[in-house]
Amino acid sequence: MRKNGRKKWCGMILVFCMLMANTSYAAATQKEIDKTKDKITDLQRQKEEAEEQVDSLNDEKEALESDLSGLNSQLNEIVSSMNELETQINTKEQDIETAKQQLAAAEEQSAEQYRAMKVRIQYMYENSSTTVWEMLFESKSVTEFLNRTEYASQVQQYDREMLAEYQELQKQIAEQKSSLEEELTELVALENQLQEKQTSVNGLIADTRDKIAQSNASIADAEADVEGLEAKIAKMEAYEKELEIKKAKEDAARLAKIKEQEKEDTAGTTYVPADSDAYLLGAIIECEAGSEPYEGKMAVGSVIMNRVKSSYFPNTISGVIYQSGQFSPVASGRLAYRLEAGVSSSCLGAAQEVLNGNITTNCLYFRANNGIISGTVIGNHVFY
Repeated sequence: MRKNGRKKWCGMILVFCMLMANTSYAAATQKEIDKTKDKITDLQRQKEEAEEQVDSLNDEKEALESDLSGLNSQLNEIVSSMNELETQINTKEQDIETAKQQLAAAEEQSAEQYRAMKVRIQYMYENSSTTVWEMLFESKSVTEFLNRTEYASQVQQYDREMLAEYQELQKQIAEQKSSLEEELTELVALENQLQEKQTSVNGLIADTRDKIAQSNASIADAEADVEGLEAKIAKMEAYEKELEIKKAKEDAARLAKIKEQEKEDTAGTTYVPADSDAYLLGAIIECEAGSEPYEGKMAVGSVIMNRVKSSYFPNTISGVIYQSGQFSPVASGRLAYRLEAGVSSSCLGAAQEVLNGNITTNCLYFRANNGIISGTVIGNHVFY
């Protein structure tokens, strides 16, 4: 009998050791899963930053393209103004040339009139030996005398008027020429200013084009970073699935022990929630089942509450959630982010229902349903 008793105890110790070994393997795999999830979270954060960088660079590029469009419009306006100025300058130069010709003609006419007048005066004084008294006595009548006198006076008056007229015309043409030259000087100065502005705008356009080219290169680099991070995330997610399968196999190997834990009678165990429990429970529900149906959210919350009442786990909501190696969002930092960013109303509602006693499953475990573990399937999770 003693021998049989010793065999029984040895057998129990052996089973216990095997269970402890399985538990140790399961904990090691869970830590590896947590580590992988943490890396995936970090890569996703890097990817989001890279995508934000791409968006920022695209915004900068759009702003530069808008600036370039404005500069091109400005350049077109400058070129148009320069063409118009060139036309005005050509017209002014032609007007000045015409004024020069008119001035030369007026000066020549004035000189010719002056020469003619001197010739007539010289002729009258050199060839006329008739005095006024002789002209009076030789005239057959007073009328003839007056006519002769008037004729001589008219000739002299004509010469004076014509000379004055040509001199005035010469003055007007000279003033007009001077005014045209001043206007031409102003137009040329304005043209020079526009040429300087054109040079400046051309420089800005070249600089903006260089910046756009640099932006395109930076965008290409940033997009390559995003693609590289996406590839890394995909690789890590594939590895995570492998680990989940491994963990599921380990849990399947110790499923008998899990079922023994679930047989524990916790009907008489009560729990008084802390003020922060609803928000914390809602946050972990959103991390684990945010995209799951409401039934799946309730089931995740129920698993956590079942653990609180079980003697195999800590006896508080926070203790269960932050227990080492249990919930990967804790290790990856997703839970901390969710607590800071806020929790959805549906997850908070599910948490409050669970705390109010609405337990929808008696399971102590759940994970992604990969077909390895049998249990209650809700959404993408299996509860066992």
